[in-house]
Order: sequence, then C-alpha cells, then structure tokens
Amino acid sequence: MADAILRRSTDVPAHGISFGEAVKVWARVAALSFGGPAGQIAVMHRIVVEEKRWIGEERFLHALNYCMLLPGPEAQQLAVYIGWLLHKTRGGLVAGTLFVLPGFLSILALSWVYVLLGSVDAVAGLFFGLKSAVLAVVLQAVMRVGSRALKNRAMVLLAAVAFLAIFVGQVPFPIIVLAVGLIGYAGGKAGHPAFQGGKGHGAAAGKAVPDRETALGEEMPAHAHPSLSWSLKVSGVCLALWLIPVAALLLWLGPDDVFSRVGVFFSQMAVVTFGGAYAVLAYVAQQAVGTYHWLAPGEMLDGLGMAETTPGPLIMVLEFVGFLAAFRAPGALPPLVAGTLAAVLTTWVTFVPCFLWIFLGAPFIEKLRGNRAVSATLTAITAAVVGVILNLAVWFALHALFREVTDLKAFGLVLEVPVPASVNVAALALTAAAVVAVFRFKAGMIPVLAACSIAGLTLRLAGLA
Repeated sequence: MADAILRRSTDVPAHGISFGEAVKVWARVAALSFGGPAGQIAVMHRIVVEEKRWIGEERFLHALNYCMLLPGPEAQQLAVYIGWLLHKTRGGLVAGTLFVLPGFLSILALSWVYVLLGSVDAVAGLFFGLKSAVLAVVLQAVMRVGSRALKNRAMVLLAAVAFLAIFVGQVPFPIIVLAVGLIGYAGGKAGHPAFQGGKGHGAAAGKAVPDRETALGEEMPAHAHPSLSWSLKVSGVCLALWLIPVAALLLWLGPDDVFSRVGVFFSQMAVVTFGGAYAVLAYVAQQAVGTYHWLAPGEMLDGLGMAETTPGPLIMVLEFVGFLAAFRAPGALPPLVAGTLAAVLTTWVTFVPCFLWIFLGAPFIEKLRGNRAVSATLTAITAAVVGVILNLAVWFALHALFREVTDLKAFGLVLEVPVPASVNVAALALTAAAVVAVFRFKAGMIPVLAACSIAGLTLRLAGLA
C-alpha cells in the first residue's frame, strides 16, 4: 500500500511537471505572497508563467478572470485553479493550502503576542505605527483599483452610490454587490459600452508567453473536461467539510455561543466576499464592532496591519477577528485555547468554500469565456468595490486619527463625524508621512510598514503617542 502511494506521488504527468516539484514551487509562491492580491498575482505570474513556463499568458488570464467572478480571495483561488489544472484535485488542494498556511501561522502567532503583550509600551507602539501605514496602504488600494475600474462616468457613479450606501445608509455589502451586479448584467445584455470590462488585475508587463510554448500547451487536460459525476462528488465532499462543523456547533452549543456565531458569520462572509479583503472588511468591521462587539474599531486596523505584513491573502485578517471574539468570551475554556480554536474555525470556514468554487465550477465555467453579460457584471461590481474600499479608508481614518467620533442622524441615515478637539496629532503626522512616502516617493509597502512601526515605537516610548 505504501509503495503504491509513493509511486503515485512520484508519477510525472504528460506535461513533465512532477508533483514534488509543484509542491516546492507552491511553497515558494506562498512564502513570497506579500502585497495584497495584485502583488500576489504578480508573484504567481512571474514564477509560474515567466520563470517555469508551466502555463501561458492567455491561460493564466483566463483562469484569473474565472476567479474574479467568485467570492473569496482571487489570488488563492487562482493558485487552486492552476494546481488543479496541472495535478488534478490533489494539486489544487496542495496549492491552495500552502498559499494560506504561512499567513495562518503568522497571524495566529501575532494574535497571541497581541493579547499577551499588547499593553506593553513597545508592542503598543509598533501597532500604533502600523495603523498609520495601513491607512496609506488602503488609500493606495483605492487609487489602484479606481484607476483600473472607473473608466467612464457610469462606473464613477456606481462607485459613488456604493460609497454613500454603505457609509451613510449602512446598507450591507452583500446587498450592494447584488444590486450593482444586476445593473451590470442588464447593461451587458443591452450591449451598453460603459459596461464592457477589462482583464482583472492584469499581469506583469513584457512579452507574453504563448500557451503553445509552455509545459501544459494549448490543449485542455483530460481531467479538466466537465464531468457531472465528478463535480457532484467533489462539491458534496467540500460542502460537508464546510457546513457539517458549523451545523454541529449550532446543535451542540446553541446559536448564541461565540463559536456558533463565528462559524455562521464567517461562513456567510465566504459567500459574499466579492472584491477582495479591502471591500469586505468594511462590512466585517461594521458587524464585528457594532453588532457583535467582538473588538474595538482601532483593533480592526491592528489586524489589517498584521495581514499586510505577513504572507498570504489579506482576508486572513478575519482569523484575528475570530481569535479575539472567542478570547474575550471563552466560556469554560482558557482564553488562549478558545481564541486559537476560533482562529482555526474562522480560517476553515473562510477557505474551504474557495476549494468548492474552483473544483465545482472550473470545468464548466469555460463556457463563460467571452460572455458579454458576465463580463459586464464583473465590471460593475469592481466599480462598486472602489466605493466600498473608500468607505473602509474613511472609516479607518476616523477611528485612527480621532479619539472621539459622533453620529449625526437624519431621515434614517447615519453619518459618522469626528470631534475635532479629539484629533491624535501623532497619528495624523505619522499617517501624513506614510501617505507622502507611498504616493510621492513610491515607497514599497514593507518599507513603509517597517518605518511606521519603528516611528510608532519611538513616539510611544517618548510618551508622544
């Protein structure tokens, strides 16, 4: 039996890429996956397309377009897709798991440090600096996504409406996605030129690598052809792995227990996380802070700072939220044990659905290639995401730069406004410096985060922060 498994693991498919070699490459991709989805996709493109020449430019972009249509982190799903394309189901499982693993372990370790040493001046100073840098990074994300998505007045209008809906109207993010998606679909069906989209995040500049000159070639592998029986089988397994633990928690602990709430809430997030981490964070913050009271507004910035400085998808910040939720309501468990279990649960229900979307849809979604209505739907949603990310930037700025924020209510709308006298001068100065570094001097994300952390530490120890 062991010999058979060993033989299977060392078999080399027709394209000549051994499974062992792929595992090493996916581990390398995971270790270098900093900088958000754009940076992660660029790293994957450089290694898999340009360096290894496993697949070509057209196939890479085709797979990326698939993933852009799905909820969840598109970079991780792209890894699952390419891994599946090369080495079937086990290839997708390994590629997707390795992509998440470094970030999961890093966030878990930082969460422990945060709750155990967060009150220590040195640690508090580091996180104070991180918040300022994260604000600059989020603003950069607004500019980056906006320059790509807002190509005409219709897209600008959708972004503005999405911003006002979530910032002033408190409209949940899933409703915004659904409404804008329907508008985009209708615009695409009508053939309106404003809804004709582009190519997602795009790839690195330079000469494109033709599919015919790669290991996989231009033909579709035999296992990639649609098979209803395989799709039903794999989707059934993935659904069971995803939903049975959540159902068991509900039956065992009841709907009001923190573990049940974490499992249900983040399972819902897995279905509606269109637009990436920046877009969904506004909704998560709205619910985790205002509804469930799992953490304070500034702590969301701390969590995002962790996710920005560690490899893996930015959506890993949800692990930090789940950790704090159970750490502060551990029940009969020791707080650190409860937090760790909730971190595992959050990660599980966040990423198991990603495998479901790829394994179930990838063989069939080929038929969507060139579909005008689907492309228009994605274009409209991407435009709305710009408004949602802008909301996230404004929300973070209000709570990071001011110690007090008040609500103005009228006609059923709520507008958060800062109390000017409560401005945090040190945070404002550090944020301004980070913005100048990012936008004026084009400084990289990691140097800015490191510099702001050191500056925050210095200001804290000097008693100025």
